[in-house]
Amino acid sequence: MIIEQSVEQTIKMHYDLYVPEREDATQPLPLLIALHGYEGNKESMMNLAQKINAEDCIIASLQAPNGFFIREGSEGGMPRIGFGWMMTYKSPETISLHHRTVTAMIEKIAEEYPINRQQIFLLAFSQSCSLNYRFAFTHPNQIRGVVAVCGGIPGDWQEDKYQKSDTDILIIAGESDEFYPIERVRTFQPAMQMRAGRVDFQSFPVGHIFMREALPVINHWLLERINQR
Repeated sequence: MIIEQSVEQTIKMHYDLYVPEREDATQPLPLLIALHGYEGNKESMMNLAQKINAEDCIIASLQAPNGFFIREGSEGGMPRIGFGWMMTYKSPETISLHHRTVTAMIEKIAEEYPINRQQIFLLAFSQSCSLNYRFAFTHPNQIRGVVAVCGGIPGDWQEDKYQKSDTDILIIAGESDEFYPIERVRTFQPAMQMRAGRVDFQSFPVGHIFMREALPVINHWLLERINQR
């Protein structure tokens, strides 16, 4: 007889933190938590997040827990390592890890730097978008806004496990995205309006990439909410 069992272990979740220089270091700043996509890493996502806004926000770029070699692409003859988030195998464990990690990050960063608790934003590309949605609507009114670039929504979104929240959402889509067809992604806006504050949608004539054209759009969207009184 074979019985599957498990033991509890802890792992370190790594993230890069950027704090903009300013005259008054005691002034609370918005916090932008950024999650890369499949095969990405915290460095690549930090680079994109800083291009969005490196002046007004503290930025934390979180790296996924599952590392693996990428066949295509190498650095100096060495195989490149990518990271991934969620697998269908025991996915509740991945979701729980993400929730605990984001909560712990917010608290740790708040201990070290003054952050505006009413201006915490989640940014994600591809695979990690649904994780951020799950967090925002499992912990209502903790996240001011969610930006989802070329990603999906939770498959169990219609269930009663999620709550309404004042969280706003910006959905960015690629019109020729091979993983998230635009016809499907257009249905995400009315679906998310079930529980979100305001849901905005914009698409670009590109495939499954974090398009550079979206950077100023995201910044404008963030500043609208940061500057609200």
